[in-house]
Amino acid sequence: MNPSSPRPTITELRLAAFKSHRGARFALGPLTLLAGGGGSGKSSALEALAVLARLAGGEELGGAFDGVVRGGAPACAPLGTRPDTQRRRGFRIGCTVDGPAGEVRLDVAVQTEPEPRVVGERLTGAGRTLLATALRDPARRAVQAAWHTGGAVQVTRAPLPDDRLATALLPLRVAGTTDGQRLVLAAAEQVVIALRAVFAVDPQPWRMREPARLGDGLLRGGCDNLSAVLFRTQDECRTRHAALVGAARVACAGQVDGLVAARQDGRDSVLAAVDRGPLGSTPLDRLGDSELRFLALGLVLLTGPGVLEMDQSAEVPPALRAMTVLADGLDSGLDRRQTAELLSLAARAARRGHVRLLGTVYDADPFEGAELVSVIRLRRADEGGARVPQQRGETRRGASAVAARRDGE
Repeated sequence: MNPSSPRPTITELRLAAFKSHRGARFALGPLTLLAGGGGSGKSSALEALAVLARLAGGEELGGAFDGVVRGGAPACAPLGTRPDTQRRRGFRIGCTVDGPAGEVRLDVAVQTEPEPRVVGERLTGAGRTLLATALRDPARRAVQAAWHTGGAVQVTRAPLPDDRLATALLPLRVAGTTDGQRLVLAAAEQVVIALRAVFAVDPQPWRMREPARLGDGLLRGGCDNLSAVLFRTQDECRTRHAALVGAARVACAGQVDGLVAARQDGRDSVLAAVDRGPLGSTPLDRLGDSELRFLALGLVLLTGPGVLEMDQSAEVPPALRAMTVLADGLDSGLDRRQTAELLSLAARAARRGHVRLLGTVYDADPFEGAELVSVIRLRRADEGGARVPQQRGETRRGASAVAARRDGE
């Protein structure tokens, strides 16, 4: 047990075989930036974690890829691999979650062709294998699962569906009557809590300029309902709303006295605006793309799950949650001042233990050595041979970033 880590947090992402990645391991700190040019595998790393998160939320395997990976499950198989004699291909990913149950590892093997199915899964912690599944009979739509029990019977075996994450099903299958069962439950719940706290954000400025429906107060990943959420936060989350206004003064052009949202006359919709004081106001539909992206990302980092469209475990108190924000193209369309201000907001939330950030950027040089930031630089396979992640830098607090390394080294 690790009572000093009350909030389950994802500390490592493993891509044993996923798209262009082979044997890649990424140590994830409070603020982690994946840097590299196009085709270096930055976005696919975030996709892998997003898929794991959706599986941990109980989604079926086929639906877990919808809206996350272009091309669906087949696109996740390692590049250049060919189906075997039975036309099978797949990928392998995993993560490590630290928390009250100590360090727990989850590794998953997924068959993508001829049809998606989870063919192997392993949950390990406390120096033992807590859960293992394997596809014994390809003709059956089930895997054989075995989990640690302790007591008179050391292991319990049972078939589980091959289209869902077994770890997410364990709380429904394990009674928790022995020390071994309680260990399995604690490890599984820790992993599920951390993965269900993943929020992928991809602000789409062209959609954010439209009025939003009144009462649509949970921000979606595309941030198209930004106005409705600002309408809510200006009254319900005044301290955090004021912090967003302060950040907007740094990142937005011109005078910024506030962010206000008002109901449109005769319509069941709202539109937000930047309050310019004596100069009037500027509606969101007149702001530039970079300003809109900044406001949306800043809102995510400052507000947390209560204002975001997330499927978190209702039985877990907010004080025991740590949200992981996935931001692909964090610096896309932003200048360095805006990106630096976003990272400052993220650092403020990370110091409280509430938010962690995994983002991708093209140029991480300006942020090397920034508070709590660790940088992982990726290179394409055609840029000097096999592409291996290189993790660099130290946080300002002096904690050295753990070098990413090949799986098994």
